[in-house]
Amino acid sequence: MALDRSDKRLDRLRANLARTGLEAEVVAVPAEDWDDPRAFDAVLLDAPCTATGTFRRNPEVLRATKPADVAKLADVQHRLLDAAAVRVRPGGRLVYCVCSLEREEGETQIIAFLRRNPAFRTAPAVPAEVGAPDEALTPEGWLRILPSMWAEKGGLDGFFIARLDRIA
Repeated sequence: MALDRSDKRLDRLRANLARTGLEAEVVAVPAEDWDDPRAFDAVLLDAPCTATGTFRRNPEVLRATKPADVAKLADVQHRLLDAAAVRVRPGGRLVYCVCSLEREEGETQIIAFLRRNPAFRTAPAVPAEVGAPDEALTPEGWLRILPSMWAEKGGLDGFFIARLDRIA
């Protein structure tokens, strides 16, 4: 099951599914507006963000991003996290990720989400499972990947990733 409000992004997803021989039900709809009763064992929320973690390849993103952009996207992320949470079955997992270096889009989002949603707990991430360096693991169990990591290999894009288990 894949949702996105953008037909263009979904076209790219369909092409990648075909290329890899995988299948998914694909729906063009804003996730917070999706009217479907199903819940899932796992939900991945690759949230829209400022993309400041991609500055290594797209340096213009740092000049283009304004504080109001961060606040606007943080509000969208808040709504999407809450919409995703109701789609996770008890015992299931929610993974939240953004390619942003902004705390408001990463750590702050998850702290606020956990306060709003007591049915969820952090499930410590395993860096090797996503090809991240060990030093990306935070004390909270999240991943904060920085562009400076693995500089000897050309560096990485910046990401924030949190794994959350629904316990109730």
